[in-house]
Amino acid sequence: MLIDGKAVAAKVRAEVKAGAELFTQTHGRAPRLDVILVGDDPASHVYVRNKEKAAVEVGFSGGVHRLDAATAQGDLLAKVRELSFAPEVDGILVQLPLPSHLDAQAVIDALDPAKDVDGLHPVNTGLLWVGRKGLRPCTPLGSMRLLDEAGAKLEGARAIVVGRSNLVGKPIAAMLLERNASVLLAHSRTKDLGARVAECDVVIAAVGKAELIRGEWIKEGAVVIDVGINRGADGKLIGDVAFGAASQRASAITPVPGGVGPMTIAMLLSNTLDAAWARMA
Repeated sequence: MLIDGKAVAAKVRAEVKAGAELFTQTHGRAPRLDVILVGDDPASHVYVRNKEKAAVEVGFSGGVHRLDAATAQGDLLAKVRELSFAPEVDGILVQLPLPSHLDAQAVIDALDPAKDVDGLHPVNTGLLWVGRKGLRPCTPLGSMRLLDEAGAKLEGARAIVVGRSNLVGKPIAAMLLERNASVLLAHSRTKDLGARVAECDVVIAAVGKAELIRGEWIKEGAVVIDVGINRGADGKLIGDVAFGAASQRASAITPVPGGVGPMTIAMLLSNTLDAAWARMA
């Protein structure tokens, strides 16, 4: 079974649109998402345009604050604090990466955790690990939704997360633990990685190395979520999993592209709606 991230993302956006309509009827205003974009990185500009378009389509208000690449750390922090204290703003996203002279962690730390719709503030990280409600990183959240849509049985399952980043690996490990899976958090230096993968019913690949996870490693019937996006020798996008061989063994698997990728913006919208409701409660 191929897990169609585009179809699931469309389903999430439809849910958010209906929720935004109800929020607007209830509170007399639309949920508001503000994005801060610093500098001229072409990929960041594309990502932000896509986020802005998606937010408008589901009925959100807000907009993009475009700052010069030479913006000083103090000026960026001032903008973050301004939006954090603005009562009409429900969600704030600072587009990463920032120009090299800026301290991204200090900027994230300055956000109001209740408006941190990327789920990266240390408060939200802590809430996740202690099992309390909070805003969660979008890509792991989207990956969990894909597991549910694929009918993956997580309770009691053996799961491996290959990749230990703060953005994907660590938070998705916590989310799997929360669902009562037995989780191994591995990485590119894990000894006998192939043997560890072969033991698992759920495989999350988020290490950023093209086709590191070989198809023959996959347990028959396992569910595979490939978060990796890499450029192959032919210029095409490929994942962290050798898709062709792995798809012959997995019961369900995400493609690259068209798997996890579309879910990230969809879950950003979902987080913004959740933040809006929570702030008005």
